[in-house]
Amino acid sequence: MHLPVAGRVDAVLLRVRPVSPRPQRERSCRPMVATDSTTSTFDAFDPTDPVFALHRGGKMQVAATVPLRDADDLSMSYTPGVARVCEAIAADPDLSHDYTWVSNTVAVITDGTAVLGLGDIGPAASMPVMEGKAVLFKQFGGVDAIPVALATTDVDEIVETIVRMAPTFGGVNLEDISSPRCFEIEERLIERLDIPVFHDDQHGTAVVTLAALINAVRLTDRDMQDLKVVISGAGAAGVAIAKILQSAGVHRISVVDRQGVIHPGRDDLNSVKQWLADQTADWARPGTVGDALEKADVFIGVSGGTIPEEDVARMAPDAIIFAMANPNPEVHPDVAHRYARVVATGRSDFPNQINNVLVFPGIFRGALAVRATAISEGMKLAAAHAIAELVGDDLSESYVIPSPFDPRVADVVSRAVTETARREGLARRPY
Repeated sequence: MHLPVAGRVDAVLLRVRPVSPRPQRERSCRPMVATDSTTSTFDAFDPTDPVFALHRGGKMQVAATVPLRDADDLSMSYTPGVARVCEAIAADPDLSHDYTWVSNTVAVITDGTAVLGLGDIGPAASMPVMEGKAVLFKQFGGVDAIPVALATTDVDEIVETIVRMAPTFGGVNLEDISSPRCFEIEERLIERLDIPVFHDDQHGTAVVTLAALINAVRLTDRDMQDLKVVISGAGAAGVAIAKILQSAGVHRISVVDRQGVIHPGRDDLNSVKQWLADQTADWARPGTVGDALEKADVFIGVSGGTIPEEDVARMAPDAIIFAMANPNPEVHPDVAHRYARVVATGRSDFPNQINNVLVFPGIFRGALAVRATAISEGMKLAAAHAIAELVGDDLSESYVIPSPFDPRVADVVSRAVTETARREGLARRPY
């Protein structure tokens, strides 16, 4: 099973950009009332809520990058001048990467089935998240992104729709598609398209997790190949993390779902979990999460729920805990710090935030810059090491991963990706 910027082009007619910043105001959100484990609803719709005020009209706009001051400008940007560019592209389709927005534009595509912590809320309700993702692409990587919410959950229909849309974009970022469907969708798109396809819930999470782990291992004077790792969660992120850790030299991995440790002897495994069971068979043993945590060096949480403190206490000394569920980590940092030397979460109000925005803008920026045909495992590993190296000599228990606002991140990730793409023969553009 496979799991899986360029500078401004003057001839591009339209370019997506974030809406101009609004005046600063109190940033607060109304309480949310949980209805079940996958969905939440606001207790009341209140248009005076500053969060709603910020979202009014959306978070994006489309703006021209060329002037339209007079008839001469119009004749060059549109008819009759545009016909010459169209004819040139018809004769050589590769020219679309030089004379349209394709060279720097990514589709952010979802079906709304696994949105943040909200679950299956549908395509319309997913759009604020997709818009936000597009804004992050632009803000942190200089990459233009178009949010696309599809009104279907059928795998065949999703794949066919994206394939038909592909000439419009230089890459595809899959977002918030439920597991295990997300694996098949990504695999089939990679097979059929010659542009980068990247499911961020899988690979973005995996890359930034590995980056943080590289530094946590360095700080605690461990070796990757000696680590005993427990991953809580066997969805998109858990599977991708297991795979990238194996690529980085980690062998002793146990993955846990609601039924306990995933192992070949279980008879309730879907195809993805069966793959996990086969890959981790040498080390995974039947039992609970507490059993798996016995003398474990690393806990990685991408599942939600709560790990009992008595189970956390079973971990090895100087443990490493990455509890990344939002908004409530699997192990609260106050509890984690009683037993672990390094603690990270997915939240911005604690040190060591493991945030995908460290990854996807730079990966796509680099892949687009060299017109990469795919995003390989080697490119992901290179991105993780590049992020980790930014910490340098400032490494400490509260600083194993750079801030999402570190201006160096996208540049180093992009450079690592382009160099690896060239080395692996995946680059169609030499610069």
